[in-house]
Amino acid sequence: MSIITSSEELKDFCQDLTDAPFVTVDTEFLRERTYYPKLCLIQLSAPNIEAIAIDPIAAPNIDLSPLEEIFKNQNILKVMHAGRQDMEIFHKLFGYLPTPYFDTQIAAMVCGYGEQVGYEALVRSVMDIDVDKSKQYTDWSLRPLSQAQINYALNDVIYLKDVYIHLDKELKKTGRDKWVVEEMAALLDIELYDPPLEELWRRIRIKTNKPHKLAVLQDLAIWREEFARKKDLPRSHIMKDETIAEIALQSPTNVKSLARIRGVSDRFAEGDKGSLLIKIVQKALEKDIKDCPQKDIKEPVPQHLMPTLEMLKMLLRIQASEHNVAAKLIAKSEDLETLAIGKDQKLAVLKGWRHEIFGQKALALKDGKIAFSLKNGQIHISEI
Repeated sequence: MSIITSSEELKDFCQDLTDAPFVTVDTEFLRERTYYPKLCLIQLSAPNIEAIAIDPIAAPNIDLSPLEEIFKNQNILKVMHAGRQDMEIFHKLFGYLPTPYFDTQIAAMVCGYGEQVGYEALVRSVMDIDVDKSKQYTDWSLRPLSQAQINYALNDVIYLKDVYIHLDKELKKTGRDKWVVEEMAALLDIELYDPPLEELWRRIRIKTNKPHKLAVLQDLAIWREEFARKKDLPRSHIMKDETIAEIALQSPTNVKSLARIRGVSDRFAEGDKGSLLIKIVQKALEKDIKDCPQKDIKEPVPQHLMPTLEMLKMLLRIQASEHNVAAKLIAKSEDLETLAIGKDQKLAVLKGWRHEIFGQKALALKDGKIAFSLKNGQIHISEI
């Protein structure tokens, strides 16, 4: 029973899962032509339980409530690899995020397997098995599925069991299991999967800080999002980011000026959508400045602080190597720049496990309390 297509089968399978300490989860979906991901398969497995795939395409009326109960069960850990898109699907499907949650990609970064290690590479490192990824980009919506597709889909949860067990042992042996708990808490923020409409404009690159231009950008981003959801089309099929940014910069208030913008055809400008966009622009330009959004301005690192920044980068590399943790997981480049400038009160790098292995030394370095030295080809950190 590798494929489940009936409510009764799913109910029986989920009953077997109720005493499992963890369940491995993956999905296959399509999103190239739609706003919402089209769910094609849900794969599940658990210790001593055969892996299965739920097929919502072959069985569109299947009752998923038993699976919901598993996802809500706080005694069962839900294990995924790079599961952000899977979590987004489940949030859309059920209205909540499966918890408790464990992401093996994050855990692998904590355990020194590199930055954003892929599933295939992780399985090879942990289990010395080469995973066949030849079916990764097939059309998962077509039926019937081939046996090769089914095997590929199930392997994504079968090998994940041993990967999780291996990483869990490593984390507990090194005392880093609490680090992963911290990271998982951040990944359970609903806004990661369903951001507020009024904040979507921040994802679009634009070269201006003028409040009313940003107000136009904000309202255009909201219009595109609502239209994409209504029509179930990708955002870029409605209008590309570059076009929205250019409209915001030019702020056209008539058909002629709108049609001049690259990416906007005469037909679009002269049609109903063009009229609507012009109204959106005009309304945004009339806003009180206090109602306009503000751009987070990245303060450049002053020239005299560049040596400080370079020393912080070196310290990060040293600490990442010493603790065998991916440097990118500890701190991003903008974190180091903020530290160098001195505006560091709310930085994640100064909290929790990051503070333990890097943040406190970074502050000590800035205060002149530690120094680097080179001995026998090795860099050493010493207190002053």
